[in-house]
Amino acid sequence: MQLPVNFDSVSLDGILSDWVCALREFSVEAVVVLGPNPFGGREDRLAVAVHPPLIADAAHALAESREFGAQWRDSDAPLVAWQHISKSDHLSANRWRLLALAHGFQTVVRVEFTLPAGRAFECFLLSPRELNDRSEAASLVWSALNVWPVVKRAIASARCPLSPREQECLMLAFEGKTARQSSLLLGCTVRTINYHIANAMNKLAVDNKMAAIQRACWFGAI
Repeated sequence: MQLPVNFDSVSLDGILSDWVCALREFSVEAVVVLGPNPFGGREDRLAVAVHPPLIADAAHALAESREFGAQWRDSDAPLVAWQHISKSDHLSANRWRLLALAHGFQTVVRVEFTLPAGRAFECFLLSPRELNDRSEAASLVWSALNVWPVVKRAIASARCPLSPREQECLMLAFEGKTARQSSLLLGCTVRTINYHIANAMNKLAVDNKMAAIQRACWFGAI
């Protein structure tokens, strides 16, 4: 499937809007991305990207539900799920399903992008019709895989409190570089590297570099 080009030049809303437009041939009319709450517990998720905005109520209800998320990661469940919303046994127990149906959606395809320490980003593609062909669902999954790096960068840019230099220093640390190695790569002093990492730790409300790297990942910055 041909997706719009030059995603990096537009905002997160623009990226999601273009993506949904590209998915219209598969009758997809909405995208919801859930991400971990970087400052919350293992079960806590947030709706970090929603298009169109009018389905925000369903997106927030989905983030608050426990139908997906940790329960999936604690089992051998697949990273991809395809469900007919109205036919689910969980319909009466999940407010997000009732809201999705109220917005006219019948099918959801979910793709999970795993993160460190049992967290994940979860992408939900919603369609107003039932998908009965596995090839359609597979095309939606491939679409999510192809566009995800750009969407993740846009989410991080919109949400992450770190400066580009702080992200860069944490990325090098994530790759196993020492402060000295990082200073040589970035053309600065070891003291400067440590300064940026200390600032990142402060912004992310942690007291060690490993925890800062994890939280940066949960923001999508790494």
